[in-house]
Amino acid sequence: MKLHIYVNYKDTCRDAFQFYEENLGGKIMSMATFGEMPHAAAMAKGREDKIIHARIEIGGMILMGADIPGAEPMRSAYLSLTFDSAAEAERIYALLANGGEVFAKMQQTPFASRYAMLRDRFGTSWMLLHQEGQ
Repeated sequence: MKLHIYVNYKDTCRDAFQFYEENLGGKIMSMATFGEMPHAAAMAKGREDKIIHARIEIGGMILMGADIPGAEPMRSAYLSLTFDSAAEAERIYALLANGGEVFAKMQQTPFASRYAMLRDRFGTSWMLLHQEGQ
């Protein structure tokens, strides 16, 4: 058994996954559109180019996603990234925060040398951590 994360995007799945591939070192494994599905005409009316299912590997884990018209951003669940260096944590924080919403600015805390919480411009919530010596 394996546990994977599935995120519904409000028609930004392709953009989000391409951004994560380019900036987080991810690798898109698959991306299928509604228009590629059997009986697409009935199913995809006007949404043929939207993503019905995508998979990306980031940091050894799988993130899956789709374009869902009424999707709401993640509210109380976070994808957590841990970094080998404070500089890398700061770099990724700047990328993900751009156009997003910051809940906790990058800072030092009692449990991490660098810590932040934010929602990126695609609606995905992230927790970023760097701990000295780990």
